[in-house]
Amino acid sequence: MTGRNDLSQPGEPGFLRGLSGKVLVMTILFVMLGEILIFLPSIASFGIQWLKGRIAQAEIAALAADAAPDSILSPALRTEILKGAGVLVVSLTRGETRKLMLRSETDHMIDASYDLREVSWPTAVADAFAVMLEPRDRVIGVTDKPPNMSGDMIEVALFEKPLREAMIRFGLNILLLSVVLSVIVAGLVYLALNIVLIRPMKRLTRNMMTFAKDPEDRSRIIVPSNRKDEIGIAERELHDMQSDLAAMLQQKSRLAALGLAVAKVSHDLRNMLSSAHVISDRLAMAQDPTVKRFAPKLIISLDRAISFLTATLKFGRADEPPPMRERLLLNDVAEEVIDTAVLQASTRIVLFNHVPPGLEVDADREHLNRVLTNLLRNAIQAVEQQGDEQDGRVTISAWREGAVAMIEVRDNGPGIPERVRPKLFEAFQSAAKPGGVGLGLAIAAELIRAHGGEIRLHATGPEGTAFHVVVPDAVVELRPGRRGARNRA
Repeated sequence: MTGRNDLSQPGEPGFLRGLSGKVLVMTILFVMLGEILIFLPSIASFGIQWLKGRIAQAEIAALAADAAPDSILSPALRTEILKGAGVLVVSLTRGETRKLMLRSETDHMIDASYDLREVSWPTAVADAFAVMLEPRDRVIGVTDKPPNMSGDMIEVALFEKPLREAMIRFGLNILLLSVVLSVIVAGLVYLALNIVLIRPMKRLTRNMMTFAKDPEDRSRIIVPSNRKDEIGIAERELHDMQSDLAAMLQQKSRLAALGLAVAKVSHDLRNMLSSAHVISDRLAMAQDPTVKRFAPKLIISLDRAISFLTATLKFGRADEPPPMRERLLLNDVAEEVIDTAVLQASTRIVLFNHVPPGLEVDADREHLNRVLTNLLRNAIQAVEQQGDEQDGRVTISAWREGAVAMIEVRDNGPGIPERVRPKLFEAFQSAAKPGGVGLGLAIAAELIRAHGGEIRLHATGPEGTAFHVVVPDAVVELRPGRRGARNRA
């Protein structure tokens, strides 16, 4: 037993600490604040209207007394009239004449005076609270215009206690009504906000907590509603983010499994290639001209494969070492790549080397060989997809633009599909050939980026595809002494 009595799920805040409780409490407070702002002028208005009512009764009593024969009333009748009107003294002013209409037998001192002819709301509110908080039963004088137009001004004196008791009763009624209205309005506002805002927010929160436990489980991805407001936008954005994250994690899991498989295969394949290397050394001693021609190339290819597999096993991943740059004759590298690729091409495909003989490139020979091999292999595969309708052509050409060597690999294949182009250089994403894994261009792009260059798709369409490889020369920083000597010269 943990002593928890709320129904919130593990990891969720309690009612009062959550959005629901905070919205409910804030709604009640704001409604009560609104009721208080309404209560202040209401209590002041009630006090003014109560006094005006007494003045109206006092005016009627004064007119009745004035209508008596010779305006003479017996003390008992006068006391009864004043008691009925709830006042002590009544006087009327007509023009310049002020006449005392009624007065009690007892003399009273006026403790406070109020003029209802000119009343400001701040003053009325302050006076109302002064009346309610006054402990004594004071005698107050009130001045106003006669409601029945019996004169220019009427003045009355009365006890303050009846006014205070009436205002307190009114205030208690208003307070009770405010509490009831606050609860009702707060409940309605809370229900509306709970349906419109809090429930969707809770749904988003629960989904994020559930998704975080197993991001690779696509069944945990939120299903967006059809809302068009900010909540709907948040749901759709969360759905897209979770979908991308789940796909990324699944891909990384596959890559991790693939890496483990590659490590195992590389270990055994290295041993097999080592045995093949020994056999190829023996084969190189044969006297056949064709064998003598291709055996060195076979040995070189086996050496490269063994070195690459050894590096993969050594580092546990296929990270490429930094390029060992040197000045190379690009024509020789292209010829070497074509000699290797021609063995894999069909007889209807012709490979052309249009690289100028003296053109140099500043690059890692091994890396550049792998880049051109991947591009050439892709071009051959693209041409072979056309069938036997026409002869295929794959051309390697190059030129220099200042300190940049530009290499073009062009074919007359069917072109690259539109759906493949956005992710052409991403691993496992751009395989256009059935059965391919989409690694060749990704590897080539990585190798060229290590040189500070890039591979870009120059043109593609029904007439063929052309890739441009940009290889800038390495930047050579002059030594301070040499730079100074040059300046002096």
